[in-house]
Amino acid sequence: MGKIIALAKKELHGYFSTPIAYLMLIAMLSVFNIFFYMIISQNKEVSLRDIFQIMEFMFIFLVPLLTMKLFSEEKSTGTMEFLLTAPLTPSMLVLGKYLGIMTFFTILIGMTIIYYVIVEYFGSPDPISILSGYVGIWLEGAFFIAIGLLTSSWARNQIIAAMMSYIILFLLYFSSSFTQYFTGTVETFLIQLSTRTHLENFATGIITPSDITYYLSGILLCLVLTRLSIDNRLWQ
Repeated sequence: MGKIIALAKKELHGYFSTPIAYLMLIAMLSVFNIFFYMIISQNKEVSLRDIFQIMEFMFIFLVPLLTMKLFSEEKSTGTMEFLLTAPLTPSMLVLGKYLGIMTFFTILIGMTIIYYVIVEYFGSPDPISILSGYVGIWLEGAFFIAIGLLTSSWARNQIIAAMMSYIILFLLYFSSSFTQYFTGTVETFLIQLSTRTHLENFATGIITPSDITYYLSGILLCLVLTRLSIDNRLWQ
């Protein structure tokens, strides 16, 4: 466990040792702040439901940029071989990098707690729905990051890794839009496949076992596939 934490700290330090992390935090929070003001002014309701949906869509664009270099950079610079010969198992390597980027993502989510403070000051929001919304957006971000980690393990080029992430994330996000062309089992499958379906439940204060299973199984699947990709060096 100590090696996983050490690797996570190394990844986190790598982000904050360059202006990129700060620029991303400033840019994303600025966008969130603008939409928060617009939504509150227009809807006139003390709810963060629409904010969570904006976050979901913005994370589709942000996460591939955060994750594209996790393994791709190691391969292009030749340090991947060093990591694989170090006293680290492929599982430790995957979990360490995942924990590092998840820490960064959690910091970003944590900085938006101010929205709850604001709506609490001016009204009487439902704390349960806001808490479940934050749980949902955190789980969804964790799922997106696991996808980005997986695609980064497939490619040497960071741009290619990011593009593969975008394709997968957009397919998951918009899958429910294709239900107009199908009926029955396929229609139900596409609805359940869509990330929008599950986050909407969390954002309205509804947490079901199927929603939690969707995210956790997706995260686990991506981490296992990433481990297999690294172990078998599928990028070669």
